[in-house]
Amino acid sequence: MTALLRYQAALLIGSHRWLPPVILYAAWLAIGVQGGSPILDSFGYAAGGLLPVVVWLTRICVTNEPPAARNCAAAAAGPERAHLAAVLTAAGAALVLAVAGVGLVVLLGDPRSHDHRVVPVLPAAVAGLLTALTCLLMGIAIGALSNWPVLRSAAWGVPASLTAALLLLVLGASPANAALSGMITGSAHGTVLAPWLPLAATVLIAAAAIAAACALTSRRS
Repeated sequence: MTALLRYQAALLIGSHRWLPPVILYAAWLAIGVQGGSPILDSFGYAAGGLLPVVVWLTRICVTNEPPAARNCAAAAAGPERAHLAAVLTAAGAALVLAVAGVGLVVLLGDPRSHDHRVVPVLPAAVAGLLTALTCLLMGIAIGALSNWPVLRSAAWGVPASLTAALLLLVLGASPANAALSGMITGSAHGTVLAPWLPLAATVLIAAAAIAAACALTSRRS
């Protein structure tokens, strides 16, 4: 698996296809994370923008190989392991963005709520990172289920992934929405609400989505 991860990471870096989603997320942070903004609101903003970016990165990683190269990797290590390595590479790249976003908010955000109550920075940063991880895992789940081998056509995969990302950000039943709402509520009342339950739910959802995609890979390889 280590060799597969190195291979996928080198493939991602060498392709330069990571540049558009990274630039998009950097622009998102530059627009919305301003000095003096309430820190919890900024954490929520940074995490919300991460979800569609992770979906994009996942699509890049699982479709980066030409079919012949994908078949060679599958023959050498097994189709499930090869596909898992691609998804994990996307997760690793997204984790770098998540940590960068949290760090930027810590540097620029105002540790106060809307009613000017002091918000402790360390607990807020932990809650912000957990919120970002919740959105990250939800993006991985969407990406795993809206691309090859589940949806083999970009004509279906791209609209499906964009629609799912939007819905999971705004629907109240979504763990991502619950985590983001907790940050907004905390900023309004000056309390730090760590999204442990939404994060636990997304861990299960992402694990199930990745397992289903990897299992289907072996059938369609």
